[in-house]
Amino acid sequence: MAFPLIIVGGGRMGAALAQGLLTSGFCAAADMAIVEVSRERRDELSADFPGVTILASVELEHISATSGVVLCVKPDHAEATARVLGALGTMRLLSVVAGLSTARLEAAMPGPVAVIRSMPNTPVLVGKGASAIAGGAHVVKDDLDWADAVLSSVGVVVRLAEKNMDAVTGLSGPMPAYLLLVVEALIEAGVHQGLSRDVSKKLVVATFEGTGALLAMTGESPEELRAQVTSPGGTTAAGLRMLEGRAVRAAFLEAVAAAAERSRQLGR
Repeated sequence: MAFPLIIVGGGRMGAALAQGLLTSGFCAAADMAIVEVSRERRDELSADFPGVTILASVELEHISATSGVVLCVKPDHAEATARVLGALGTMRLLSVVAGLSTARLEAAMPGPVAVIRSMPNTPVLVGKGASAIAGGAHVVKDDLDWADAVLSSVGVVVRLAEKNMDAVTGLSGPMPAYLLLVVEALIEAGVHQGLSRDVSKKLVVATFEGTGALLAMTGESPEELRAQVTSPGGTTAAGLRMLEGRAVRAAFLEAVAAAAERSRQLGR
């Protein structure tokens, strides 16, 4: 039986996409297959996704000319897996493999395949991800529309030229880790000022969530919202002056640049 949608790789990202696609109604459970090499993980997926076919490997009978395949494997397995998928007749492939260009995946295929490169981040696990997509040499608008619909089931999607994908990999890809480091530091700061860790965590997490909602709902810029809570000579101004003096802004600029450069290295 051929499946309209096949997710190759049943790890956290693959499972998050499967859940988002089913919840959004993008496809029915009977139209989806998840390919996972680990037997233990296959058992978990079978329990989590009743009605979805869980496979140990993808075979010729599973792919038709209209099947869409989402590649969610580790970077060191991606090209070999793409080679197998191409040999089986895959015509449309969405890759969520970090740092791997469409050209390298296309080169692994025996013929022309519509390859879309994407960079989602981990908040897709709660349907709040941010993803960018870029099309390869054989991609047309319908292919991008399909990839956009897949990733829109778990968050927001932007379309970019592939030359910008390394910048996305340096910015939004690791951004959850950057922000979580800030959250960790602020919780610790509250503890140092005499708060219990539980109270400090509640205050920081709630404020973090609320500030993100303010940005999204008001449409105001970060600068405008920051100015609204920064009274001249006040406590917020004192804290911000210290952060700027410690070059926190420059540190984030350098972190994104370093991650983007690492993405370029991985793609070579």
